[in-house]
Order: sequence, then structure tokens, then C-alpha cells
Amino acid sequence: MNASILVTRRIPTQGIEILKKYFTNVDINPEDRPMSRKEILDQVSGRDGVLCLLTDTIDEEVLDAACGVKIFANYAVGYNNIDVEAATQRKIMVTNTPGVLTNATADLTWSLLFAVARRIVESDRFTREGKFRGWGPMLFLGCELSGKTLGIIGAGRIGTAVALRSAGFGMKVIYVDKKRNKEIEERVGAISVDMDFLLSRSDFVSIHVPLSPETHHLISHRELGLMKKSSYLINTSRGPVIDEEALVVALQRGTIAGAGLDVYENEPDIEPDLKRLNNVVLLPHIGSATHEARTKMAVMAAENIVAGLKGERPPNLINPEVLER
Repeated sequence: MNASILVTRRIPTQGIEILKKYFTNVDINPEDRPMSRKEILDQVSGRDGVLCLLTDTIDEEVLDAACGVKIFANYAVGYNNIDVEAATQRKIMVTNTPGVLTNATADLTWSLLFAVARRIVESDRFTREGKFRGWGPMLFLGCELSGKTLGIIGAGRIGTAVALRSAGFGMKVIYVDKKRNKEIEERVGAISVDMDFLLSRSDFVSIHVPLSPETHHLISHRELGLMKKSSYLINTSRGPVIDEEALVVALQRGTIAGAGLDVYENEPDIEPDLKRLNNVVLLPHIGSATHEARTKMAVMAAENIVAGLKGERPPNLINPEVLER
């Protein structure tokens, strides 16, 4: 197909191979870094399709520069980096990659939960620094998971997968979501509750909501103040869901016991005080970073572009109204 595609950053080769199979011109960012805004503005013009990442801000200025672009395929399940309404007004399709990263992100959530509860990172650092002098009865005491209460904020695909993984630990599961989740209710006895109840009763609070005006700073001073002093907060969703400054204060004062974060409010910048605290585990946004998940994402994003430019409805179209006009 005689079409021009821009890929804003290198992705697994399986996705690139699909694009090159169907399109004559596929340009890929040669450097393993996000494209600058100027680079994106300069390179989107005249393209037929763009495979972009969550680190790319696709706003009205970019959409106006994207003369001829028919589809933006986001290499992510979330799409808060794209002004979908503005794209729809310009009859530009927007797609995402849902489902394929569910297990990877759920696994990482549990990794963070274990790491912060059993002080794994602190212990590793302590050992590597040569401070280990033998077993001690009070050395790095942590928290057991068995029998504890797990609070899930957002019981969608990932929240459900996280809840189901609790079965082996005999945990009580409570959750907050706009919809009842019969699967986790039936399989692990989860109970739907309101936010204040969840925060005040959970030993572990795990966040799995999309970023929106409604969820921005969903967790701030008030919410952290409701949590148990012995509780832990885990976030693998989007950084701005948590008020980072409020979290620093809560961790410093012992309002909560600890936190595990894979995402940040002003990513890649992180509150400096977070880096100084021992009761928080910090990861570099690797929720979907498995070979399996990232490859499936690449294939899905590429297939969305192929379908869109063939005149078909992309499998993961976010704004189907563009096809109805």
C-alpha cells in the first residue's frame, strides 16, 4: 500500500515487520528516546498513519500539523496523552492496545506489593553494602500478606487480575468501581464498598483507574489520612492519580507504612523527597515490560493502522463516531 507511516520510537520488531509488509514508507525514530515536540510537529505532516507512545503528547497543535493523517495508533492501553475529542473533530481515528498487558501489569502490582511489604529493596541494598552481619530477630521486619485486606480501586481488567491473584493468600478483597464486578465477587468473595470504607479498612490499597479529570489527585491528603498507619499504597495506573506531595508527607510522618510506585505525577520527574525515603519502592514505569506484553502491543498497534488505512474498522478504535460521519 502506498502510504507513509511514522513510528515515534523503536518498538518490538514484530510490529515493525507488519507495517513494512503493508506500507511502502515506514519511518522509525532512530534513537531510543521519546521524540521532541519539535520533531513530532515536523514529522507528522504528510503521514497517513502515526504509531505513537504514551510519552507523546498528541494535542490540537500536533493534530493540526498532521495534515493527511487518518489514524493515530497509541502503543498503550491508556490514551490520556491524546486529545481524542480534537482528533474526532478532524475525523482522525485513535486506537489503543487493551487487554494484552493485563497479566504483566497485574504481576508487577504484586511484585511491588511484596517488595514494599517485605522491605525487599531495603534489604537488598543493605546486603550489597556489606552491612549484613548475620541473622537478627529484629532485622528488616515486614508485613505478612496472608489474611490481610486488599482494597482495589478500579476493578477493570487489571484490577480484576490483581484481585484474583489474592486467592492464594486467603486475603479479603474489597473494591471500588462504578460497576459491580461479579467475577471477583464470585471467585474471591470480593465486596463492593465506597472509597472511604476501602481506604480505612484495607491493609493494601492498589490503584487501577484511568487518568481523567475525575481521577486526578484521587488520592491526596484527606484520603491518605483515612488509611491505616500499617497500610501500603500501590500505584501501577497513572501517576497524577496520586498527589505526590501529599504522599511524601504521609510517608515521612508515618501516616501510612509504605508505598510502591511504577508511575509518577510529572513523569519522568519524581518528587526528590520520594527518592530519599526507604519506605517506598520506585520503578521506572515497567508495568507492561515483558517480552510477551510489549510484543503483543506492537502487533496490535500495527494491525490497528493496517485496518484503518485499508478502509476497515480498526479492532481497537476509541472514537468510532469518526466512521459514522
